[in-house]
Amino acid sequence: MAAIGNRGTVTEASGFDAAADAQKLRGAMKGAGTDEAAIIDVLAHRTIAQRQRIKEAYKQTVGKELADELSSELSGNFKDVVLGLLMLPPVYDAYELKSAMKGAGTEEACLIDILASRTNAEINAINVIYKKEYGKTLEDAVSGDTSGMFKRVLVSLLTAGRDEGDKVDDAQAVQDAKDIYEAGEARWGTDEVKFLTVLCVRNRKHLLKVFDEYQKISGKDIEESIKREMSGCLEDVFLAIVKCMRSKPAFFAERLYKSMKGLGTTDSVLIRIMVSRAEIDMLDIKAEFQKMYKKSLHSFIKGDTSGDYRKILLELCGSE
Repeated sequence: MAAIGNRGTVTEASGFDAAADAQKLRGAMKGAGTDEAAIIDVLAHRTIAQRQRIKEAYKQTVGKELADELSSELSGNFKDVVLGLLMLPPVYDAYELKSAMKGAGTEEACLIDILASRTNAEINAINVIYKKEYGKTLEDAVSGDTSGMFKRVLVSLLTAGRDEGDKVDDAQAVQDAKDIYEAGEARWGTDEVKFLTVLCVRNRKHLLKVFDEYQKISGKDIEESIKREMSGCLEDVFLAIVKCMRSKPAFFAERLYKSMKGLGTTDSVLIRIMVSRAEIDMLDIKAEFQKMYKKSLHSFIKGDTSGDYRKILLELCGSE
């Protein structure tokens, strides 16, 4: 029942007792009013595996689904965090993707955040869950909700076919850099397929070499060229892929910063990252945030949120 990663702020609770936790949660919801502090105390300090055991114990002893009970007791952003914490990672990702494509308009940022950052195994798991939960393939859902080259990049990512080895072919890296340069900066108009072929298929180490070679050939950073050559969602997805290859924690730190800076907060992004990275790499995300913005993630969340929502996010964030 350990955490899924080893760089998270949420780690396995010692002396864990699923039945006792289930009773504590039941007590928090019995009678008038809800004891939100007790809910935070339990759920923010257990791993995903431990929360699954609590869900089972709750169902056994109360005869109801814990998620349903919490859903009817809570509201707003706090509820969204709590329900997210109860889900297994691929279930949560599938749920977020489904929500991003519901109704009119699509939250493209959600599709990009998830599909550009997950491993092949994670994407395969999401594909399986999505089909099971929602009765159609994620590829069909994405294809019906997006278009053009942006759609093609997402469909490519959904095949979970990226090379995950660490072999670098130096000659191929030079060729890849040339291909991208000739498909973009060196010509009128942009041949986006070349970018897709390299960025969606090659392994991380190889791509880092490609980015170095690209800098030598073009005199520009690959991110700068993508910004010049592309626009809209296509620009966003290619940038996200490059940033995730360079450093996932830095990518998520930037996404968190942008979700909170300026007027208003993009809570969907803030919640998704805090819930999904809490036991994977939140320690690294916090370190990158501090390095990039000279302020702690903790202080940003504190200044940007309120109430129980703020309390649970700060627990997931861990100490300053």
